[in-house]
Amino acid sequence: MRRPFALIAAALLVGALAVPASAADGDEGFAIKDPRITESSGLAASRLHPGIYWTHNDSDDGPYLYAVDGATGETVARLTLTGIGTPRDVEAVSIGPGDRIFVGDIGDNLGGSWPYVWIYELPEPKELKDATVRATQYVVKYSDGARDAESLVVHPKTGRVYIIDKKEEGGHLYEGPAELSASGSNVFRPVAPVELWATDAALSPDGRRLAVRGYFGGIHYAWNGGKLRREGRLSVPLQGQGESVTYSADGSRLMYGSEGAESPVEARDVPGGDGGGGERGAGAKGGENSAGDGDGDGVGTGTLVAVAVVVAALFGLGRLRRRR
Repeated sequence: MRRPFALIAAALLVGALAVPASAADGDEGFAIKDPRITESSGLAASRLHPGIYWTHNDSDDGPYLYAVDGATGETVARLTLTGIGTPRDVEAVSIGPGDRIFVGDIGDNLGGSWPYVWIYELPEPKELKDATVRATQYVVKYSDGARDAESLVVHPKTGRVYIIDKKEEGGHLYEGPAELSASGSNVFRPVAPVELWATDAALSPDGRRLAVRGYFGGIHYAWNGGKLRREGRLSVPLQGQGESVTYSADGSRLMYGSEGAESPVEARDVPGGDGGGGERGAGAKGGENSAGDGDGDGVGTGTLVAVAVVVAALFGLGRLRRRR
């Protein structure tokens, strides 16, 4: 099918905008180079191995976790999880106290028809190499019925697990039990509304802020024991299919990931320049407005204007060429 010249130009321009500014440092952005990772759907910065990011595919891949070096984009370890069933729709990964990794097999592509979903917990390995690791599997149910979800966070101080369901009109933050149990079901209950069609979320290293992203924007909240206070919008980069977010290990950056082959992970300074994790956060520049208007839906106004101008110019050029 012949595509309009302007649409082709827009697609090329969006691709160019998605390229990370720098891959020299893990928290400056990178591209995932592993050809096995084509549906990166979750992202978590390692605290045990600074500069390493854990990710996984969405579905149909198997019980695998990948450790990606943020300086090179190369996979340095693949973990094979045992002690669990066959994953259905893995959507999120988060790291809790004691360097414990939590994996959320919480998606429901059937629109919220599965009566339960799963969370897997495993220790983060001290040595990064391909290995088989035994995980604990938890059965999760919701107090108000089955639902689709793609966001899971673990509080870095208490270890309590939270899930945000995915609804176009906005969902809720669901709180799990104080401790998950491997026997029986773990019931998660809604504790606060979330005003976004959420595809992932992350808690700051000090546990005081929650970042929630969607496909085209994001919101950051102040966190107080699961109670949320909206603080503003996040400057989310324009990505092909924005699926993941994590704070960098020092809390100074928010790292945004996308699905696709060689998908980019892009960095933005945290709003207000303080992610509650490190010295860099206190002096970060740009913050909420680093990619444009922080009060927009995530893509900066300046960026959108630039896209519109270039596409319009290219479209005009195409029309002139057709007249010749």
